[in-house]
Amino acid sequence: MDEDEVGGEFESRMDGIFIKVISVIEDGHVFYGRLPNGGNSRFSFPQRVDLNRGDIIFVNEEQQWFPAPNTAWPDDSSVGVVRKILDDRGKIVVETSGGGMRILSGPQAIDVEPGNTIQYTEVDGIVDVVSRTPIRYRETGVDEDLAEYIVKPGPTPLTFDALGGYDEVKARARELIETQLGRAGELKAIGAKPVKGVLFTGAPGTGKTHLARIIADVSGAVFYQVSGPSIVSKWVGDSEETLRRLFEDAAKKERAIIFFDEIDSIAARRTSDSNGESKRVVAQLLTLLDGFKPDSNVIVIAATNRADDIDEALLRPGRFDWEIVFDLPTEHDRLEILKMKAGELQVEDRLPIDELARSTDGWSGAMLTAIWTEAALLAAGDQRSKIADEDLAIAYERVRSRPVRGRTEGADVA
Repeated sequence: MDEDEVGGEFESRMDGIFIKVISVIEDGHVFYGRLPNGGNSRFSFPQRVDLNRGDIIFVNEEQQWFPAPNTAWPDDSSVGVVRKILDDRGKIVVETSGGGMRILSGPQAIDVEPGNTIQYTEVDGIVDVVSRTPIRYRETGVDEDLAEYIVKPGPTPLTFDALGGYDEVKARARELIETQLGRAGELKAIGAKPVKGVLFTGAPGTGKTHLARIIADVSGAVFYQVSGPSIVSKWVGDSEETLRRLFEDAAKKERAIIFFDEIDSIAARRTSDSNGESKRVVAQLLTLLDGFKPDSNVIVIAATNRADDIDEALLRPGRFDWEIVFDLPTEHDRLEILKMKAGELQVEDRLPIDELARSTDGWSGAMLTAIWTEAALLAAGDQRSKIADEDLAIAYERVRSRPVRGRTEGADVA
């Protein structure tokens, strides 16, 4: 009987109910079924009938039954992401769209792998693989889903004047903008390969993140900032998928910079002791860097204060082509940093900034900035509108007496 004939039967026998078979109790005679309202029912027939799990039937008031098309049953399917396959027990762990977990048991008609997005029902199990990669619950498009990684410029875009000192570092950054982004046409005509990645190395607090933001603002590039905790997922396949989509989204922009903060936490050196997730993330990042086109408008910048911990494969030429070292600031750099911060604040004339620069050998830019923060708090606490030299002296002692715990306190700005 085809579906058209079934539909005709239904028109003449409207009084009844649809039932979906969920279990065969006695072969051909007794069954359990699901009702459209979600309830269950036990039903039987005196004569043997050929019904199987998942079949949909219509039973009228005279206890006659008729096969029904699948379209007659309300869609009760759900969508989830396969998280783990328990091979020894025949169970599949699925993350549901609401963020919960459930287990699908029994043999499945469709083979799946961890990370697949599937469509499934209570009765039929897995009915379709919607995507080979995870589809997120709140996903409405790549741009919106990746918005958390995009850092928008402030009311006043940053310039190189916002980084005190470090003249050689800033010169190298200007070269990156002028050649890689500003003269892409000339590079292509020459046949030169683009600079794919730039690695910023140096102690914490020396301005690595700050310079990356400056490069993005000066060049007019969209700035993606990625940190280890934000990209590394506990679910298989999620981290690699997020990385892939980040690069795809960046490639759509006129200019883009993807900045990996503390890349050693994302792409640590692979060893026999490395876990599978770490190895997959490194492999995906290598694949994405190798996939750059000659006219690519994307630059990858990464920062670390532990360059020796980064996987060696990332550091070879053709991936992170440049390494820009951020040493601790020289006396000249320290003076420039202190003057720059003084220009942003209300201060009294003739503060001993030159002496302060000489007295802070070995200090990072973040520590120098902390002096001004402490001095401003002292002046405000004394109900004064300008920072005085005594504020600066006390602030210097406060910052100098802070315990050193292996890395500089304060934000990575200078």
